[in-house]
Amino acid sequence: MDNNKVWFITGASKGFGLSLVKQLLDAGQLVAATSRNQQELTEAVGSNSTNFLPLQVNLVNESSVSLALQHTYETFGRIDVVINNAGYGIGGAIEEVTDQETRQAFDINVFATLNVIRFVMPYLRKQRFGHIINIASIAGITGGTGWAVYAAAKHAVIGLSEVLAADVKALGIKVTVVAPGAFRTSFLTPGSLAITQNPIADYEDVRLSHCKYLSMNGEQAGDPEKAATSIINMVYEENPPLYLLLGGDAFNRALTKLDGLYKEIHQWEDLTCSTDF
Repeated sequence: MDNNKVWFITGASKGFGLSLVKQLLDAGQLVAATSRNQQELTEAVGSNSTNFLPLQVNLVNESSVSLALQHTYETFGRIDVVINNAGYGIGGAIEEVTDQETRQAFDINVFATLNVIRFVMPYLRKQRFGHIINIASIAGITGGTGWAVYAAAKHAVIGLSEVLAADVKALGIKVTVVAPGAFRTSFLTPGSLAITQNPIADYEDVRLSHCKYLSMNGEQAGDPEKAATSIINMVYEENPPLYLLLGGDAFNRALTKLDGLYKEIHQWEDLTCSTDF
């Protein structure tokens, strides 16, 4: 890295967020990081550097997000890169997942991301530069059986990122949405993933899917340290991508989805176009 940036990273006490924070601090970068528990974050990072600003933030509370960004700006003088990393997985068929559980998943995955974007944009617009990185999932491109609510939330993150990129391009602000596959983080543990407590016997395929994913814990092919390095390096590219897939499994799943979508769209071309005047 040839120059220092100010990074604002959510969900930083574990997973990709923690890997990012540690690598950036080791490189001498200026990092503001958020967690629901500041002590847990500070202990996980293990740094007393003045380059590190740990923040206890409730990302679904607008005032909490606004104050965190204000504190970051007042401490470091600018905000260069925002990484919306905080996320939460939930498994179950739609009728098995309660309304409350569904709303909680969207609060953390979607509305928290929107809150950060909404309150950081005044700083970025004033600067006329910045880079917003939203961590989605390959599930937002092609979801798996038994993960409908999670896929819907991550699909929303991809959709909002696509339009955000168009909205802020003329302001000199860049946007990237990251879609990782399976990485060896804590994502498949109870602290980051909830499985429905209301299983319905008819959903045999859903149960099999959940067993398959949970059995992967600790054996995922993706290395979170390499993922963090890739995200950091991408920021320094002159023309960073709008879409960044991480992991060979994500790459293959995306291509399979694109191929199937292409074939189906063309298969129904006549019916599709028959609706025009």
